[in-house]
This record gives sequence, C-alpha cells and structure tokens, in this order.
Amino acid sequence: MLRQNILPRFLKSRCYNHRLSYSALQKPFLVYSRAQLSTSAPNIFTTTPSRNVSEAIKMEAKASNENFKLENLFNVKGKVALITGGGSGIGLMATQALAVNGAKVYITGRTGEKLDRVAELYNKNIQGEIIPITSDITDKSSVDKLVQEISSREKYLSILINNAGISSSTQTTEKEDPKELRKELFESSALDPKEWDDVYRTNVTQLFMTTTAFLPLLQKGSEQEKGWSSTVINISSISGIVKVSQHHFAYNASKAAAIHLTKMLAHEIASSGLRIRVNNIAPGVFPSEMTAGESDEKQKSELAKEKYEGKVPAARPGKDEDMANAVLFSTTNQYLNGQTIVVDGGYVLAAGTV
Repeated sequence: MLRQNILPRFLKSRCYNHRLSYSALQKPFLVYSRAQLSTSAPNIFTTTPSRNVSEAIKMEAKASNENFKLENLFNVKGKVALITGGGSGIGLMATQALAVNGAKVYITGRTGEKLDRVAELYNKNIQGEIIPITSDITDKSSVDKLVQEISSREKYLSILINNAGISSSTQTTEKEDPKELRKELFESSALDPKEWDDVYRTNVTQLFMTTTAFLPLLQKGSEQEKGWSSTVINISSISGIVKVSQHHFAYNASKAAAIHLTKMLAHEIASSGLRIRVNNIAPGVFPSEMTAGESDEKQKSELAKEKYEGKVPAARPGKDEDMANAVLFSTTNQYLNGQTIVVDGGYVLAAGTV
C-alpha cells in the first residue's frame, strides 16, 4: 500500500519536472510486500528521492549516449564477410574497410597470386583478418563449392559484397549519318554477342547466383546477434544510372540490370521473412584495374587526370576512404534495405540520369 499510495504521486511529479518517462523512473525503486517490510529489509524512505531520480536520469543519458559513439555506430567486430573481386580496386577498398575495423574477411578472385599478395600486405596492424580463396564466381558449380568452403570454416556469414565485374568494348556514337552510326554500332567487330553474354554473366548472373547460394549462411548471421541483420552489398556503377552510353553499351546495360536486380532481391527476400538486407553502391570514377589498367605492387591503381577532369564536380577521383565510408554505412545501418547509394563526387548531377 505504501508503494501504491505514495510513490506514484511522487514519481509522476518528478516525471513532469524532468521530462522523463514514469516507467523509466520506477526502475531504481524496489517493491516490497508487507512481510518484507521488516528490520531486515532496506527502508525505501531513508534515501533522498531527488538523488535517486537524478542518478536515474544520468544513467539513462549515459546509456543513450553510448549508442552514438563511432565504434558502436559502425561496429563490424566479429563479423564474417565475403568479398568477390576483393584483390584490387573497389573490392580491396571494401576489404580494408571491414578488416581494419575487426571483421574476418574472405576475398575471392580467379588469380590466387593477387589475393595472396593482398593478404600479405594488408593483414598487418588490423583488428580483423584477410583470408584469400581462389574461386570463379561466374560458374554455378564453383559458387556452390565456395559456399561449402566457407561453411567448413564458419558457422555463419554476416556480410556479402558482390564486387566482381568486367567492362566491355567501346563503340563510337558521335555519328550524324544513320549509315555511319549503323556501321559503328552494328557492323563493327566491337559488337560481339558473346561479349554481351560474358558481361551479363559476370555483372548480373553471378550476382544473383552468389547472393541466393549464401542465403542460409546469411540468415544464420542474422541470428547471431539481436538487432543485427546480415547484409548483401552489390557494387554496381553510376554507368547503370546515367542516360549516356559512355561508349560501352553492354557494360552500362548490365549495371542497370544489377541495380534493378538488387531491388528485386531485397523485396523477395524481405517478403520471405528473412532478416537479410540487400543494397547497392553505385561508384563514380574510382581508381581500379577497370578504369586505370593494371595495379601497382600494392594492388592499387592511379587514375589519369583526363578520366575525371571536367566530368566530376568534386574535381577529383574517389578515394579509398570515400568507398570505405559507404561500405561501413551500408553494412551497419540496420534500417537500410533495397537502396542504391551513389558515391560519385557529383558525376550524376552533371551527366543526368535515365
């Protein structure tokens, strides 16, 4: 009766003055039955009520502030990741972003030597780990073997980044005469149906195969931690967003397909009740083997000025840190699903979208 008649009136008055919920302020107080109200039980009236209230407010504020610390907002410690094409370019940027901050990162590619070099160079002074696995993710049976390999080492997968991709031949479009344009676009040897098949198999089909093959492991990753949902990040390109062909039709069309496939996968997976998010990062002009040629001894590339000058409002190519920031955000934001994050220095603003 003492608790029911006196404390509620006191607490509610304190709630009004301190803008704190009544239920939150009930926590510091203990409830006793009449049998417990004896000399052996603490006297709830011997402490100063205002002191208890003040301490409760401070404790709640402290707990709330913890959530806003960078190490908690972008925490990937203990997470298990797989990155296709993780040996150079944007894949390596993503690899470093996760491994440096505590994730165990498996990187795949066709060239084992390149992957081994990355592990040797970048496994030093990091909180996580980089582990190379040679694999051809354009082949269905190879993807299945990759799933078996990861399953033999890990109980779950937290992060899947589909980064592997190839470009296509260029075709000139600056022709005003229809016959000349036909000659360049149709009659030219640059139009090779097999190349279109290869580009789509690498940039679109493998994305679908790899994502769906790893669904069970990804779902197990979501079950490892309350509030965490495993994530798939597809690396597409602004080439799938802009209305210009940029002289390579097959590549741009494949990246547009990858962006739409991301949305479809996100919808269907969510509709199935699985806690797996699927998002897409569309990079602008970043240094990679695709844009700058072969990598250097550190598996890094450097862009020539003509690649971005006059095209990018930021007046520079993307940096490793720009991509790392986008990867960490996409990975840890539990409220992000089915979205495309454009990281391009303003390129799309200048080029225009479809």
